[in-house]
Amino acid sequence: MKYAFIILLITNVCCSNNNQGKMINEGDEKSLRYLKEVEWPKAYHEQDTLLLDRLLGEDFQMIDAEGNWTDKKFEMNWIKQHTDRPDSFHYEIKRLQILENGTAIIAGTGHIFNDTTETIYQSSNYLEKRDGIWKAFSSHVSGVKPAPAK
Repeated sequence: MKYAFIILLITNVCCSNNNQGKMINEGDEKSLRYLKEVEWPKAYHEQDTLLLDRLLGEDFQMIDAEGNWTDKKFEMNWIKQHTDRPDSFHYEIKRLQILENGTAIIAGTGHIFNDTTETIYQSSNYLEKRDGIWKAFSSHVSGVKPAPAK
C-alpha cells in the first residue's frame, strides 16, 4: 500500500511538471481573442517585429494562399520590408477551441479594406501555451478574394 501511494505521488508530480505553463484558465479565451483580433493584425499593420516575435513560436510555420511554406524568420523579414498598409483590417473569429493539452485552434475570416474595396481570406491558426504564454506554431491562409458586393 505504501508503494502504491509513492507511485501515485510520483505520477502526479511527473504529470504536473510536464503540463507546467500549459494550465488552462478562464482568461485564456479572452487572451486568445485579443491576440488574434488585436495584437496579430497590429504587428503586421505597424511592422512591429517585437510584437510579432512575441506572438510566434520559434518553430512557427505558415502555408500561404499559394501553397508556399514559410517560417518565423521569413515572416519577421516580410513585415520589415512591406510598408504598404491597408486602410483597416479586422479578423472575425469563427472557431476558437482550447484543448486540455494546452493547444488552441483559432480559425476565421480576415477582412482587409483599401479605399472602397474589401478583400477577404480564410485562416486557421494553431497555438500552444508555453511557459504561460500563447505562441503560434502554425498558420494556414486560403481563399484570398474580393469580398462579395453588399
